Amino acid sequence: MIKFNIRGENIEVTDSIRNYVEEKISKLEKYFTENQELTAHVNLKVYAEKTSKVEVTIPAKNITLRAEDTSQELYGSIDLVQEKLERQIRKYKTKVQKKRNHVATGKAFETFVQLAPEDEIDEQNIDIVRTKIIDLKPMDAEEAVLQMDLVDHDFFIFNDAETNATSIVYRREDGNIGLIETK
Repeated sequence: MIKFNIRGENIEVTDSIRNYVEEKISKLEKYFTENQELTAHVNLKVYAEKTSKVEVTIPAKNITLRAEDTSQELYGSIDLVQEKLERQIRKYKTKVQKKRNHVATGKAFETFVQLAPEDEIDEQNIDIVRTKIIDLKPMDAEEAVLQMDLVDHDFFIFNDAETNATSIVYRREDGNIGLIETK
């Protein structure tokens, strides 16, 4: 049911690594309906400082599951990524089942099989404690980065002067800058 696309960067994907990844990620199949074709995109990286990073992305019909972990132990990272993905699925399914109780029918619920009550995740209500209204100024990405640094935030929302679309610049964990563009 789950097909695998496993890539290695600075590491050779051996049969034992491939088998371990497939064994771990295949455990997620129990959450999906049988007729669903899924592809797990797995990226394994090894850095110069001997840390390993495992990234797994599984695009499904109504949700894209993605998890990553970086540690000194490759196999440990694979285990943690599998646990993160399973938690995402259980959390999503809990929300869907609660919504299903309020809505009679809907195609958005066909992705996953029904959760057993003991698998449901106890959710905390999300309380929005502050609302802020901002005036988006037209500018280019470089100016947005300068503005982000001036206000000492990790992100900055702006209107792209060329496309007139809303965009976001943000500071990544590695210190570099990322750009999110909307259509």
